Amino acid sequence: MAGVNDDPAGQTGTDDRRGGTGAVTGESGVAVDGVGKTYDDGGDAVRALDDVTFGVESGEFVCLVGPSGCGKTTLFRIIAGLTDATDGEVRLGGTPVTGPTTDMGVVFQEYHLFPWLTVEENVAFGLDRSDVPASERAARVDEMLDLVGLDGFRDSYPKSLSGGMKQRVAIARSLAVDPELLLMDEPFGAVDAQTREMLQRELLDVWESTGKTVLFVTHDVAEAVTLADRIVVMAAEPGRVAEIVEVDVDRPRERGDPAFGDHVSRVRELIGADR
Repeated sequence: MAGVNDDPAGQTGTDDRRGGTGAVTGESGVAVDGVGKTYDDGGDAVRALDDVTFGVESGEFVCLVGPSGCGKTTLFRIIAGLTDATDGEVRLGGTPVTGPTTDMGVVFQEYHLFPWLTVEENVAFGLDRSDVPASERAARVDEMLDLVGLDGFRDSYPKSLSGGMKQRVAIARSLAVDPELLLMDEPFGAVDAQTREMLQRELLDVWESTGKTVLFVTHDVAEAVTLADRIVVMAAEPGRVAEIVEVDVDRPRERGDPAFGDHVSRVRELIGADR
């Protein structure tokens, strides 16, 4: 099928900028290189992730999907620098990730907003702890609020916002520090279907206007096909890359398009084959 990687190793794409393992070969973007994670479960070693290898080019939008128990959350935390890998490494712009960094903007399913701060203050929070000069911070906040359509709510508190608006605040706060990578873990999982589709469109607008590199974890295959340039499909026990699917459908993508449906079916088939 067009756009689907048929390499038996399941980890190469059609873009010759990537090496045979799927890792980024240059110094831009993100490289997940041979990442493994082993836990101690009451004296027994449990292998949660094994030799996970793929790359995300600078400016690319990649989604990560897989069955329950495939280690998506563990991998997310390793990439974000919140958990150490047992083996392998993650590199951002060629530099190993050894802990949380302002070069990554992280957005979770839970909004993690400070209820005692206004929308404007929440967006500015990360800037107060960054290298951005104080003279530029107000303009940066204004830019981010305008980008996510919340300029008229800058003085509002989180309790007065809808779920979708709260997530826009979280995205604006992550982008305010101008990270190299926007790392998102099920960010739209807590909103209704209509709001979810609206936020997907808005996120693509933000991505296209900023040119940021995005790695987006989701359990929703249709969401992944809507958003991604490529989809990293994981298998479980242990978590590993099963295949990387290139989504060669022009944007904006319509769910009624047969090509869209073909990609959804292919990814679901890959996930189902691992169960």
